Order: sequence, then C-alpha cells, then structure tokens
Amino acid sequence: MATNATSKRKQQQRQAVLRLVIMAAILVCINMLAARFHKGIDLTREKRFTLSPATKKLLGNMKEQAVITVYLKGKFPAGFQRLSDATRERLQTFREYGGNHIVFRYVDPFEGKSEDEKAAIYKELSAKGIEPVNLQVQNTDEGYAQQIVFPWALVQYNGRETAVRLLENNLGKSPWENLNYAESLLEFKFANAINKLNHPAPYDIAYIMGNGESLGINTFDLLTTLASTYHVDTLDLTNSIRIPSTYSAIIINRPTQAFNDKDKFKIDQYIMNGGRVLWAIDMLQTPMDSLQKSQQFITSDYDLQIDDQLFKYGVRINHDLIEEYQQCLPIPVTVGMIGNNPDIQLRPWIYFPVFLPNSTHPIVKNMDYVMGRFVSSIDTMKNTDIKKTVLLEASKYSRVEASPVRVSLSMLNYKLSPQMFNDPYHPAAVLLEGKFNSVFQNRLTMHFLQVLKDSLKMDFKQQADSSTSMIVISDGNIMENDFTQSLGPTEMGYWKFTKQRFANKEFILNCLEYLTDHSGLIEARSKDVRLRLLDAGRVKNEKVKWRLINIGLPIVLVALFATVYTFFRKRRYEK
Repeated sequence: MATNATSKRKQQQRQAVLRLVIMAAILVCINMLAARFHKGIDLTREKRFTLSPATKKLLGNMKEQAVITVYLKGKFPAGFQRLSDATRERLQTFREYGGNHIVFRYVDPFEGKSEDEKAAIYKELSAKGIEPVNLQVQNTDEGYAQQIVFPWALVQYNGRETAVRLLENNLGKSPWENLNYAESLLEFKFANAINKLNHPAPYDIAYIMGNGESLGINTFDLLTTLASTYHVDTLDLTNSIRIPSTYSAIIINRPTQAFNDKDKFKIDQYIMNGGRVLWAIDMLQTPMDSLQKSQQFITSDYDLQIDDQLFKYGVRINHDLIEEYQQCLPIPVTVGMIGNNPDIQLRPWIYFPVFLPNSTHPIVKNMDYVMGRFVSSIDTMKNTDIKKTVLLEASKYSRVEASPVRVSLSMLNYKLSPQMFNDPYHPAAVLLEGKFNSVFQNRLTMHFLQVLKDSLKMDFKQQADSSTSMIVISDGNIMENDFTQSLGPTEMGYWKFTKQRFANKEFILNCLEYLTDHSGLIEARSKDVRLRLLDAGRVKNEKVKWRLINIGLPIVLVALFATVYTFFRKRRYEK
C-alpha cells in the first residue's frame, strides 16, 4: 500500500515537472515569436501609436537600409527622458513596417571622450546642423550642474544624410506642451527625412522676377534655406516665353510693379497646366524710411493689376491694413530725454500683427506665432469648385482700416482700448485647392489663339486639367529677413528689438512642402497627441482613496485568490 502511494507521488512529481518544462518552452516560443512578429493594438483616442497610410507606404517601399542615430543616450531630466523613450517607441513602430530597412541606435557623443575629443565632436556635429542644448540639472550634493544634451537624430539613407531636430521650442507653449508637440511630430519628421533622402534630385522651384520683386540682402535667408532643400532658379517673367511646367512650384514675392497681360497670361497658363504658386503680396506702399524721418506717412496703392486674376482664382486682397491690439510686435520709440540722452522704450505697434494659427490644417497645426508687417486682409469668393482654407487670421481684438491709411508714430502716445478693435478674424493667408478657371476665359481672340498655337506650339487652357493648389499671403514682408551690423543677415521671423524668433521660416517651408510634395506625408504633421494632465484638486482631496485602490486593492485580491485556491486544493487532496 505504501509502495503504491510512493509510486503515485513520484508519478505526480514527474507530471508536475513535465508541465513546468512544457510551460517554460511555450513561454520561450511565445517570446521569440513576439520579438520577431511584434504587433500592438492602439487604444488611444487620437491613434498616437498608429502610422499614417502615407508613412506605411513609404516604409513598405524602401529599397535600402536607413540608419538612424539618436543622440539621446544617458541620464536626463524627466522631460528629455520622456522624449528619448517616445523616439524609441516611434522608431520601433517604423521597424514593424520597414523591417530590416530600419536600423536605429542610441549614442552619447561625449561618452568616454577627453576635452579635446569633445571639441572635435562638437565641431563635427555642428557642421551637420546638430546643435546642443545646455541644461541646468539639479545635483543634491553640489546644487546645479551643467549638462550638454543633443536632442537630435541623424538619418542616413540612399548615400546621403540629414539631421532631424527632435525638440521644438515654441514661444506660445509651456515646456510640457512643447514636449507633447515634439512627440506628435516624430512620425512626420523621420518619414519626411527618409522621403527627401530617397529622392536623388530635389524639386525644382522658380523665384519669379521682372516686376520689382524683393531680391537682395533681405531674401538671403529665404534663398539660402530653400537651396538646402530645393533646386531654386530665378526666372525673369518679362524675358521668358512661358513658365516651364517642370517647376513644381513658383514663388511670387512682394512685387512692386504692375503686371501686364503677357505676364499674367504666363502665370495663368502655368497654373492651368497644374502649376502651384506661393503668393506673398503687398497691395499698399508702406515706406518705413518716411516713418523714421517725418514720423508719419500715408499709404498708397502699388496698383499691381492682379486683382482680377486673384479674384478669378477665389480670393481678393483688400487695399487696407490689419490693426492688431493685443498680438503685435513692439518697436523702439523715443518718449523723452534723460539728461542729454534720449529715453527709448518699446511700444506695441498695431500695424505689425502677430498671428497664432488656429487651423487644424497640416501646414500650420500646432505652429508657433508668425509675425507680419503691414498686412492686408483677404476676402474669399464664393466658388464651390475651389476649396478654401484659412491658414492665418487676425485675433479677436483686431480691425481693418481702408487705404489711404495715415500711419503715424504719434498714435503711440495715446492709450488704445480693446473695444476699439471690434472687427476680428480677418484672413491673412489662404490655401486654395481645386480646378481653377483661367482669368482669360472668353477674353482672347481667335487670331491670338491661332498665333499662340502656330508660333509657340501652345494650346490655351480655359481650365486646369487636374486639381492644383496655391497659397495667397497678404504680407510681402513675411519671407524677408532683417540685417544688423553685429549679426549680418538674420533668420526669417527674427525680431531684433526683442530678440525673439517667430515661426515664419517654418510656415514658408511647410507651405512649399505642401505645394511640391505629393506623397501625403505632411498629413502626419496634423496628428494630435493630447496632453492629459491630472486634476490637481482631485489629486489632493482623493489621494488616500486612489492609493488604496491602486495599492491596497491588488494586494487584497491576490490574498483572496491565494486563500480560495489553498482552501479548494486542501479539500481536494484530503478526499
């Protein structure tokens, strides 16, 4: 009897060991399969872990291996550590769709390096456009210490490389909002970098000349920035027969001379053949030199003769100025004398509005403030064939004043009231999309059409064959940079009196990217990762309750399960 019990016990032990071995083998196999075939379920409302269809298509069509080096390795403050983890998660998602074509690694460029080696590495990274951020990190023993952080990644693909900035620093956002915004842009930035490196030749764009367009020291940053991404030509419209359709887009930047019908016809037929245009137009002359000399001036029209053309396409730039009460740039003004020295103060200037984009369109979504100078308002025309999207508009406390406008520094001596600015939300930048109709529709003679066909081998098109797009901005200064003796040419959007940098450059680059790149990747830029903060009041009042639920309840449940399991097991073996 004892022998049978012993034999039975040994058999049970062997079965238990076998079960453990089988269970361990199953767990190992599951982990191996999970590591190779990783798949997640995105349960977030905004689908923050789901790639856009354009990004999936890009990753699925990769032919070569992309090596991504992330310079966020080490011990960082909580915000940078979160950005590092979010970058790793996003690149892991890229690898799920790109497979072995996506390789990423984390490095600390200064780890184990001497001071001389650090200086050489710093110079090398700076040449690639990778600049550090100097942080003050709290040290419990020594107070605060300096830490150099590189919130950048380097993408190498197709024999070329480009730097990707991971951290955004918008003036209108808190640090946590900036961090959240940076996380939402990770997909777009990495996908866009791979897409650009995948193209052996950049897109061709033309900077139109011939009608007094802005060109010189004030467009230095614009043309330099564009040359790093596009192949840029300057095209004299008056000496050209046509605008070649090989240009992905053209830029018409602050013309000051009237367009004749020949020039308008060239632009029109370029659009009818699928061309895309970025307009930056000043309708009024606003001579700042006169303001500095005589303290005032009166606006006058440039009379560019393009009102009918823009009207036909769906917008009208009014001959007025937007006046902004709250969101405007300050200018230095002499308000008195201190001894023999002038007392110069910065006063808000209502003619230099600052726009905070509220649109959810990918061009401007989550974008920082964009500064303007002497901006006109835009009206959109009723046309169901053309889709109109307002990209920039004046704030709640704004108004417009029709030309001629008397602009005087003396108005800075008077206190303005917000009740005076009761004509808000006038558009200053509009995106137009659709099949445009020609401004010369039913206006050309048969003789001219025949000459056009026989001599120039051109067929006049009354309507665009396919849907195209254009962006109209009612500020000719939005693309211009300033110049100082100490800094030389500054960046677009840099206001030297407050040393602030606005998002003019990002806005223009996003506009051109939307116009030229048809991959659809810019849609990933509109992804919204919401910042869900805890209610501070409820945290304080209900902390004991939630501690019991999160800590005490799991312990009680485990103890209860163990008690029930032991009870039934004991009863089973007692029988």
